Amino acid sequence: MPRRHTDDMAHIYLVFSFATDEEKAQQARHKLEGWKQAFRLDKKLVYKLERMAAEPAADTDADQKAHKAEKAAKGKTKAKARASAAAAAEPAPANEDIRLLVRLGFSGHERLSEERWVQRIPSEEPFRDASPQIVKPGEPEFGATEERFEDLD
Repeated sequence: MPRRHTDDMAHIYLVFSFATDEEKAQQARHKLEGWKQAFRLDKKLVYKLERMAAEPAADTDADQKAHKAEKAAKGKTKAKARASAAAAAEPAPANEDIRLLVRLGFSGHERLSEERWVQRIPSEEPFRDASPQIVKPGEPEFGATEERFEDLD
């Protein structure tokens, strides 16, 4: 299996925690997309959204709602019952912590560009208030951040 050319690059990760503010997270995502297109940063700037349940009690609450919906739908057709249960089981966006993980992967001769992006992204509006964290190779949390990024879809 051939290796990707980005495997050997030293990546820098930027982690932004938007708490439960879906609107700010989407603004940040749109801003990153605009930069990727405008500056041709297709594989040099990659981002993924991570959604984590803020409260474990929210899961049991959603399970209870789904169970109640199934009981109430016994008189309905099976398709309608499944649709009602699925709608009740969907987690509310307000109960999720949203993190945006950004991976910068510039080659060795692009160090100046990389540093400019590391300084620019956290200073821009939607990112500024999202408690930016910069994780560089050699730092203790780098391995865990890299694994978490690769595990996300």
